[in-house]
Amino acid sequence: MIVPNKWGFPDLGFGVGLRTVHYDYILKNRPRVDWFEVLSENYMDSDGRPMRILEQVVERYPVALHGVSLSIGSTDPLNFEYLKKLKALAKTVNAHWLGDHVCWTGVAGRNGHDLLPVPLNEETLKHIVKRIKVVQDFLERPVILENASTYVTFTTSTMPEQEFLYRMAEDADCGLLLDVNNVYVSCRNHDWDPWAYLDGIPYHRVTQIHLAGHTDNGTHCIDTHNSHVIDDVWAYYAEVHRRTGGRATLLEWDADIPPFPEVHREVLKAKKFRVEAMKGARAAR
Repeated sequence: MIVPNKWGFPDLGFGVGLRTVHYDYILKNRPRVDWFEVLSENYMDSDGRPMRILEQVVERYPVALHGVSLSIGSTDPLNFEYLKKLKALAKTVNAHWLGDHVCWTGVAGRNGHDLLPVPLNEETLKHIVKRIKVVQDFLERPVILENASTYVTFTTSTMPEQEFLYRMAEDADCGLLLDVNNVYVSCRNHDWDPWAYLDGIPYHRVTQIHLAGHTDNGTHCIDTHNSHVIDDVWAYYAEVHRRTGGRATLLEWDADIPPFPEVHREVLKAKKFRVEAMKGARAAR
């Protein structure tokens, strides 16, 4: 069954992350990309060239913001100065939505610059839900939180990740950014069933989808965003599309970044999988 998203956010089409190495190409060629995802922290404290570039981008393309420092799972107090800057940036660029991750990024006011996992239990769920509600009240809009890739589990976890995400989104009334590459990476690392994971997602909460490549080290995978999307991830994407009827799709490529046209071609492959999805992707697994 096709499920629309709760807030009626638009399907922006097929976009890529705005990266500095592509600035000149984008401004000179005005590529026919549908939209850009903007890393919030790169522009919140900038009034120089990056912001001038972003202003030119938003004149021509829709954008959404995606952050890495909300630290919604931290036990530190929420950083309202950060939230104030994020809210102002979203207004300046007319962001369609604001995203971040289900994780914590530091302690005692120090940012570790990594997306660290949280124990999946009732105590953590209650803590995160409470913080999401405060953040959304401050920002005056829903936040769209992503399932981060993980590499360790906790003995104190008591529920599957998909159940945690489902309950978190429902209890906090927030959105989800479903990263299907992270589903693959986490399921490989923890021996989870990826199809059971996808079965547990509340698709009416999914606003956006991420695609990316990763590094497979045999015994484990690392979410490196430095290569093409693999076949299994495309299969998961097709399944998600079959269930949703279409969500804004974004390709992340953050290391060993090729020229812009190659990055753009990779996300445009998603069109093929959208068409095939409606023919019954689930039956092919």
